[in-house]
Amino acid sequence: MKDCVEKLVICDPYRNKLLSEGAKTDKIDAEKLVKLLKADLLKEVFHSGDKLIKLRKIVSGYEDTIKAGVRFKNQRSALFRAYNINHKGEVELEGHDDTFVLKGLDLQITIYENERKRYQDEFSRLKGAHSEIKRMSEIPGIGDIGAVKIISRVVDPKRFPTRNNFLSYCGLIKLEKISGGKSYGRKNSRYCPMLKSVFKTGALVTIDGNNQFGAQYKYLLDQKECSQREARCAIARQIATVAYGVMKTNKRYDPLMNIKSRREKLNDVSKKIDL
Repeated sequence: MKDCVEKLVICDPYRNKLLSEGAKTDKIDAEKLVKLLKADLLKEVFHSGDKLIKLRKIVSGYEDTIKAGVRFKNQRSALFRAYNINHKGEVELEGHDDTFVLKGLDLQITIYENERKRYQDEFSRLKGAHSEIKRMSEIPGIGDIGAVKIISRVVDPKRFPTRNNFLSYCGLIKLEKISGGKSYGRKNSRYCPMLKSVFKTGALVTIDGNNQFGAQYKYLLDQKECSQREARCAIARQIATVAYGVMKTNKRYDPLMNIKSRREKLNDVSKKIDL
């Protein structure tokens, strides 16, 4: 279809509620779609058929592997908790009825560890093959796996007009509900759980490190008197903002970028004052 039309729009039925109203036939749906398209109210789904499809499939397989491994480990620890035994380390349930099940879980966990190592090696290889992944991995708290997840999920940063649109997609900000000048609270946007996990984890990694995010975290706690949760959320938003800037500009991460931009603004202000 892309060779036959100027633009191919894939409709998002979740955001186009008019389609679910009343009777449903192909003719009725076509009429509603024409009305939405004419009024510029048709919400489309981002669709990409580029080389990053392979990355998305690898990330999807990695996520499934991690979920399966966590399930096996939880089952193993549950067996030991039933007998009030510390499950950490090499422990066997000799003389118990669950010995047979435990051997199967240990085998599955061994396979899981080998599979996880194989995916990590592939992520390291992808880092060398894609310059955008390498730039993303240089941001504190992201790492190789997080960089692959971000690049494969975002694909094109230009589909987010502003920083707030990107933060909303990552689930790091809430949307305010206002009617008649009165606020009725905030609601969560439709966000990507994978990206939210990456940036939240990145915040936990960096708050105790020797980097700009760790210093900012201490500043929020000491000077702004924010709670630990508020400070962590603020750091997650800062990491996401830096990642958004790196993707849009195709430039490497510079921890002094904010300082340089502030100095430039101060210089511009001082020049205007002198004039």
